[in-house]
Amino acid sequence: MKTIKLLAKSVREFKASSILTLLLMVGEAVIECLIPYITANRLINTIQQKGADLEMGDILVTGLILVVMAIASLTCGGLAGFTASKSASGFARNLRHDMFAKVQKFSFSNIDKFSSSSLVTRMTTDVGNVQMSYMMIIRTAVRSPLMLIFSVIMAATMGGVLAATFVVVIPVLAVGLFLVGKKAMPAFHRVFRRYDKLNESIEENVRAMRVVKGFSREEYEKEKFGAAADSIRDDFTKAERIVAVNTPLMNFCMYFNMAFILLMGSYLAINKIGGVNIGHLSALLTYGMQVLMSLMMLSMIYVIITISTESAKRIREVLEEEPDLAEPEDALREIADGSIDFEGVSFKYNAEGKLDALSNVDLHIKSGMTVGILGGTGAGKTTLVQLIPRLYDATTGTVKVGGVDVRRYGLRELRDSVSMVLQKNLLFSGTIKENLRWGNEGASDEELVEACRLAQADEFVTSFPDGYDTYIEQGGTNVSGGQKQRLCIARALLKKPKILILDDSTSAVDTKTDALIRRGFKKYIPETTKIIIAQRVASVEDADLILVMDKGSIVAAGTHDELMSSSDIYREIYSQQTRGGDFDEEK
Repeated sequence: MKTIKLLAKSVREFKASSILTLLLMVGEAVIECLIPYITANRLINTIQQKGADLEMGDILVTGLILVVMAIASLTCGGLAGFTASKSASGFARNLRHDMFAKVQKFSFSNIDKFSSSSLVTRMTTDVGNVQMSYMMIIRTAVRSPLMLIFSVIMAATMGGVLAATFVVVIPVLAVGLFLVGKKAMPAFHRVFRRYDKLNESIEENVRAMRVVKGFSREEYEKEKFGAAADSIRDDFTKAERIVAVNTPLMNFCMYFNMAFILLMGSYLAINKIGGVNIGHLSALLTYGMQVLMSLMMLSMIYVIITISTESAKRIREVLEEEPDLAEPEDALREIADGSIDFEGVSFKYNAEGKLDALSNVDLHIKSGMTVGILGGTGAGKTTLVQLIPRLYDATTGTVKVGGVDVRRYGLRELRDSVSMVLQKNLLFSGTIKENLRWGNEGASDEELVEACRLAQADEFVTSFPDGYDTYIEQGGTNVSGGQKQRLCIARALLKKPKILILDDSTSAVDTKTDALIRRGFKKYIPETTKIIIAQRVASVEDADLILVMDKGSIVAAGTHDELMSSSDIYREIYSQQTRGGDFDEEK
């Protein structure tokens, strides 16, 4: 019930069409149940009673009434189909919108709970299942129960004791359908988890296609994909085998019902017992078919709802996920400067984890400084800078920007003031201009060129036939790694940030270009605080402050000259990179 209430909020502007569908279904069901009654009483019984005295006018009037009712039933059904599809499609659109909007509010820790492939499955396959279920509910799930109830009532009214067959048939079918659904549910539950694995395999293969081909691992990837596809097939096969029991069960009840009505009804009509006549017998057969068809449709609905129940739960997980990061009601909207302070900061990605990714970090950076960060893989460099724009929150301690705790700022204002070029540079499908304007939607062409010049990107952009209107393929696959990095730096510069963070963002450019980029920063954005995470000492050698990190802690800090005299780790890194110093394996 909780899931239904949550998902129902996405119906919104399609409530009217949904209600109209329900009313049209009621009208169709009533008319469908009246047609056999009129056929029996006004047509068949009249023919039987009047015999040779029958006048054609009696038949024509009844026929006209039946034609009008059939047209009315068809109209109700046709309009209901239109309004139901409109409502279900709109509901699915709103549901996807709500899920996507919720994901946009997630922090990195929220996103870590869901894989990207799982989110894709939830917004496509799962929403599609719920959409189909919703359409069935507002249309068939209303019509079938009404047809079932009306048909049983009319059959009991006209057939008397013959209607007793429904007392046997309906419970048998109901129990059978319940057992089938209960047995099939675990298989459907597994299927959607398998879908996540399948989509993850596809996504990983497509993104790493060059690596796959470079290592000739196509056959391995085919086997991995085939295993995921086979597991889905096996689960679906098992579930469908269980669900397939519906058909023979339904056929048995249908033919049992028909045989009982024909045998007993004929006997009662011939011997004139219980007031049963040919018209009643005809109507009972029709009502019997309507009852069984209604039960068959209900069984289909039950199966679809059984499938979509798991999808609805997975959608609810996304909609109910509360963002770990929230801004206060009285959030500050102005940031004074680019100064940064870490005061006793420790951080762990998992609250239940034993090890800290950062341990007791104290750091003070004045506005406008250039800070370099060195350290091995897993030293905590990226984790440190991700706390500045609140991609994560510190577990303990305080991170300040402009002298104020970052948790007091509005998230938009804070992140507009902190430009961060991540390790994994990403460009979106669209022109270079469109990609650059992610940094500033209103940037002029002159501002785009200036940012690209600072990032040393203007030269290669203008070498393209279409210049800044060159189309970038999804993920930036038609530009090199170094070009992608420089475009991402230019995009970050367009925000005109108070703090600029480059997380190993010049690793794919040559040392000369790297030096030109840093020289441009120093000349054109002197008031911006610049944090450069790098693997090359040359990239941070002229920084105002260099941090050496290891195992989540700052083990050394100072200028290049200070560290050369005080830090063994820094001297070793410098020696290895500049003089080919001997590599100490133990260290």
